[in-house]
Amino acid sequence: MFGRIAALMWKELAGLWKDRKTRFVVLIPPLIQVVLFAHAASYDVTNLPLGIWNEDNGAQSAELVRRFAGSPAFRVALSIDNPAQAAAAIDAKDAAAVLHVPQNFSADVLAGRTAHPQLLLDARRSNTALLANGYATSIVATFAAEMSKSRAAPAALLVRDWFNPNLSSQWFILPGLVAVLSVLMAMLVSALSLARERELGTFEQLLVTPLRPAEILIGKALPGAVVGLINANIVIIVTCVWFRVPLLGNLPLLEALLAIYMLAGVGIGLVISSIAHTQQQAMLGVFVLASPMVVLSGYAAPVENMPAIVELLGRADPVRWMMVITRGIFLQEMPASIALHAAWPMAVIGLACFAAAWVAVRRVVS
Repeated sequence: MFGRIAALMWKELAGLWKDRKTRFVVLIPPLIQVVLFAHAASYDVTNLPLGIWNEDNGAQSAELVRRFAGSPAFRVALSIDNPAQAAAAIDAKDAAAVLHVPQNFSADVLAGRTAHPQLLLDARRSNTALLANGYATSIVATFAAEMSKSRAAPAALLVRDWFNPNLSSQWFILPGLVAVLSVLMAMLVSALSLARERELGTFEQLLVTPLRPAEILIGKALPGAVVGLINANIVIIVTCVWFRVPLLGNLPLLEALLAIYMLAGVGIGLVISSIAHTQQQAMLGVFVLASPMVVLSGYAAPVENMPAIVELLGRADPVRWMMVITRGIFLQEMPASIALHAAWPMAVIGLACFAAAWVAVRRVVS
């Protein structure tokens, strides 16, 4: 038994090594993925953009602001003068947090009363909000200990978490799954289409039919798009009904943008399918591309924490733009104007992928 198993293992390994394309897929992409994961998948919170809303001109408030500015966890991004500016900065992601120092802060500290600075957090990324909360609490606690000198603590931080008041990771993860799972299924179905025809020996029969190359391309693309949309709606239903994540935005708008998003998924899948000779190669090609796409999308790690060159590379990732749309429509009732601003790069990527698929399929059928 063990001899037969060993012989089968050797046969599979020899088959993988013999094919040049499969050998490339086995050896090169893991190296690329290691580099991408090492640089992009970081849960450390550094240089978090911070807005300063300081209504107190005293020395104590200036000292507190200085400590936040000097912390490696925060980077002062802008100055804020009123509540509307604070709301706009967090809503537009210009600031991930806003430190509000009230007018009587320095007077309370000097009088030995407990002062109440406030930190407003963007909780759409619940993990980042939790870490930022911990860093800010530590800064305020150190400040209070040094200022009190055996008196009652002169400052206590008040925290409000916007968009995700319970800091539930499901509110962060599940809307992102709408983007991830739908495009993976669209890529997989479309990638297996032409490869299956080749492997089963029916591709030549397809070529002698009256179907034109454009009709073949559309006929192979639509099933993948439909399957991707079905999976997206299954995730939406489960997210809203079972996990009770609120869908605050416009559902028809989300469906329309998902349809555009599928264009990119099936385009990538058809390019893979035109290159692969077997279904195994097609599946390997999908999963080789899927891992970097998910990492660069900001699904698990904030895009803002990535190095500049990796962040720039992620701009060509359609999952990244759909991630912004799904989380925005779910959690913050993103208006159509902002959603379309994130949709047009995704549409350009989709058209480019579909054009590449068109060229690849024409090369195969000609």
